[in-house]
Amino acid sequence: MKNFNDILKKAQEMQQKMVDMQNKLAEQEVTGAAGAGMVEVVMNGLGKVSKIKIDPSVASDTAMLEDLLLVAFNDAHDKVDELSQQQAEKMKQGLPFKLPF
Repeated sequence: MKNFNDILKKAQEMQQKMVDMQNKLAEQEVTGAAGAGMVEVVMNGLGKVSKIKIDPSVASDTAMLEDLLLVAFNDAHDKVDELSQQQAEKMKQGLPFKLPF
């Protein structure tokens, strides 16, 4: 029975680490940019957008603005993915067993 209690304790520790990781990601920010910074999208580590900056010089060209927004959002999203992977790797380092992913 001691072995089961150890497993349960490790599972609870891992669950807490996952909660901590989510909280840490929520506090971090990444910025996606396009058009040499004419459009910027700021997201937290969970992928929620907190700010969008648009240079007034591109506001009149709707098609270009749409393209720049798309690129900036995708850039920010890629950075969020990278940040999440880094945090997951840090979390896995302290585990006493190897995860299949």
